[in-house]
Formats: sequence, structure tokens, C-alpha cells
Amino acid sequence: MPHILVIGGGAAGIIAARRAADLGADVTILEKNERLGTKILISGGGKCNLTHSGTMDSVRKAFRTNEGVFLNPAFHAFSNEDFLKILRSRGMADYTRPDGRIFPVDPGTAKDVVAVLTRYVTEAGVQVKYNHAVTDLIISDGRIKGARVDDREFRADATIISTGGSSYPATGATGDGWRWLAAAGHTIEPLRAALAPLYLKTPKPEWSGVALRGPVVRARVNGKEIARWKDDLLFTHRGISGPSTLAISRAVAEYAVREPVKVEVDCVPDQPFEMLQTDFRDQMKYNPRKTTVSLVAPYIPARLLDGFMLSADADPELRGAHLPTKTLNRIVNTLKAWNLGEVQHVPLERGEVVAGGVALAEVDPRTMLSRKIENLYLCGEVLDIAGPVGGYNLQAAWSTGYVAGSHAASRK
Repeated sequence: MPHILVIGGGAAGIIAARRAADLGADVTILEKNERLGTKILISGGGKCNLTHSGTMDSVRKAFRTNEGVFLNPAFHAFSNEDFLKILRSRGMADYTRPDGRIFPVDPGTAKDVVAVLTRYVTEAGVQVKYNHAVTDLIISDGRIKGARVDDREFRADATIISTGGSSYPATGATGDGWRWLAAAGHTIEPLRAALAPLYLKTPKPEWSGVALRGPVVRARVNGKEIARWKDDLLFTHRGISGPSTLAISRAVAEYAVREPVKVEVDCVPDQPFEMLQTDFRDQMKYNPRKTTVSLVAPYIPARLLDGFMLSADADPELRGAHLPTKTLNRIVNTLKAWNLGEVQHVPLERGEVVAGGVALAEVDPRTMLSRKIENLYLCGEVLDIAGPVGGYNLQAAWSTGYVAGSHAASRK
């Protein structure tokens, strides 16, 4: 019976450990926290965005091309339906939102998901050692022999590293795996925030907590669009967050290190400029005493109206009968492309995932076996993979963990 060591009991590590145990391996998880799945707890704002409902081919295409090519074998080996069967067979129901995101049915939360997955691991005989923070890997002659926790050694026939990234360090994701693997000869691609909030140079803390529902958020560099996403936006004390912001944050982080990035929002994405302009003109014609601010009010939350009208350079109390065409056009232009300002910082530590990590060329996508170190398997966020918001990243973790566990247990 082979002994498999899994370092890190997050999403990828849980699935890897159970799969290896199912294949007859003796499996030990070394987890630095007091529980498994700590980072799963913050997924989907605590609701846990389990996965995405699309076909595995469409899930793959949501990633950047090289990442999707790498993930293809894993997605075919372990699909979104395969993962959902684990939860459903243990009494957890799920539902799919119109955008394809899958969540536990209320009152189920991320805590319930972690509880189910913890039982899923332990019922298979996997030994979980909590509060065991690995300090180093045991490698000799190009082969991994296990890991150290301070002065104590844990030897194994194969080792799976699923330590995650470095976002939300309070969850225990502090990038330890990258440090060990870099020292062992692996290439670590530059780390960038992904699925992170944006801090703006001129934030509006008085708007904190206000949301725009379903706008298109765009990022621009020197006027050129570099990213866009249609979903909710949330104002914060330091800038903006919400699904649309998280979705564009990776591209923003990549550009912001060398060029200023500005963010704008289309508050009425389903109406083109001309249609909105005609609608406003009709309202002015039939309601000449209507104020300009009342024209805008259906599209902009009340707490943002003063700031919006200032951005549009429009007198909020001006009556429709006296509204110049130029002012009307500025209002419509601002609704379609409201400049929220320049990005000051994309906080790596606040991202749900991190872009960058172990270079994909150094890992066999069919097995998750390191091409640098014998008997070493890598899975989950420690790899240079970062998908968009919507359950894609958890699915990448489930799938790569399954492949790592499968091949670690079956390799002679």
C-alpha cells in the first residue's frame, strides 16, 4: 500500500486525498490550520460558488488559452457533475443561477460545504493532521521523500502539494508552496492579484455599501479597453468591488504595474446611446417641468446622484424645458461611460485567487506530476492558473486534485 502525503487541505487537497484513498493508498494530510477548507469558506461571499454549470469545454474556454489547454485533461477526468454528485449523495442540494454559478440551496453555506467535504475525506480513512505547518520539503537526488514540520519528518512514497496561493493570508494561504518549489528548481511565474477589489486614487468612502446592479465595468489604458465584465458593482471605502470588479482585476493588475488604468461603468448596458438619448428627449417633451436629476434617478442609486450629476457637469434642478442638447448628451454619455477614476492599487492579499505560480510547462497536465522532481504532484492554485469569477477556479482545484490523487496512488 503506497503512502501518499498531501500538503494543504484546501479544495484541491481534499479531492486529491480522497481519490488516492479510494485507490487503496494510505493518505495523510498535513494542514496548517485547525480545519480543512479554510479558503473555501470565503468563496461566493460565504455562500460557496461550488462550480459553474457550463459544459466542461465551455468551462475550459473561460480560462486563458494556455491555462485551458493545460486543464483540459483534468476537466475530462473530473467534471462539475462529478463534484456535485459528491455533495448530492451526502444530502446537499444545489441550484444554478441564471449566470451559471452553482450554489448550495439555502440555508446551506460554505461552512456546510466544508463540513461535508471533511466527512468525505475522513470516512475514507484519510489521516488529517491539523496545526501541522510544513516548514520544508525532503528532496534528495531529484526525488521527493516527504516533508518536515519543524524537526519532525513525514516520509511518503509520493507527495502532493496543494498549498494554494497567497491571497487572504488569514486563511493560511501564504504562498509557502511557491517558496519550497522555487528552491527545488521550479519556475514561479510572477504573482498578480486576480478576483480582487480595486483601490482607486480618489475613492468615495461616503458611497461605501452602495451597489450598481448589472452594469458593464470597463478598464482602459490610454483610452484603449483592456477588460470588461457585466455584473454587479459595489462601492467600498477604498474603491470598488463586486463580481464585475473581481472579473477585470487580473488584467488591471497586469497593466497597472507599468501604465495608469482608468475604470468606467456603463450604467445602462442594455440601451444604446441613441435609444437612451431619444427616451430622455421624449420625457423632456412631455414633462417639461421634470428636472434633470429625476431623468437620471431610475438608473442611479440615490446616494450616488449628486456625484453622478457633478461628473456629467449638469445642474440637477434644471427643468427639461430648458435643458440644452449638449447637457443632455453629457448626461447620456456619463450614463454609458461614467469615469470612476484611476486605479491606485490591486491588493494581492485581498484577491480570491492569485494569478501566477508554478509554470505550467513544468507539470504534466495528464498526471499533475512535476517534470522537475520525481514523485511530486502539484494541483490547485499553486499552479499558474486563474480563471474568471463564477466557480471556475474551484472547479480547476477539484479537477486537478482528482488527477493528482489518481496518479500519485497508482504510480509504481
